Amino acid sequence: MIFRRNPAEDPALDPMAEVARLREERTALIALCLYARDRVSSKAAADRIDTGLAEIGITTVRPDGEAFDPALHEAAAALPTDDPALHNTVAETELPGYSDRGESVRPPVVSVYQRQQPEENR
Repeated sequence: MIFRRNPAEDPALDPMAEVARLREERTALIALCLYARDRVSSKAAADRIDTGLAEIGITTVRPDGEAFDPALHEAAAALPTDDPALHNTVAETELPGYSDRGESVRPPVVSVYQRQQPEENR
């Protein structure tokens, strides 16, 4: 005989509490994977972590060539350019960002092209 407890008598059986607990655990595991990903020196290991994260809906964000958006990206450096078309464009991703089914987990850290002022305007 299977003995089932009444969820009203045991808060641990509350479905919403269980969903909240599982979400917290998922968030903690994702944070741990990102911590490990940032510290591995092997490209193969980093790629394997990225693949595993992608399998559960976590996608890598590398906005190289896209317009810089301070709401989505964290600027680490400015790179000079004479090309006005490159001004405020992400030159390179220094540290990838991650999103969980479209919601940002961590913004990418990027270098951004900044137009140099002509010599006569300095």
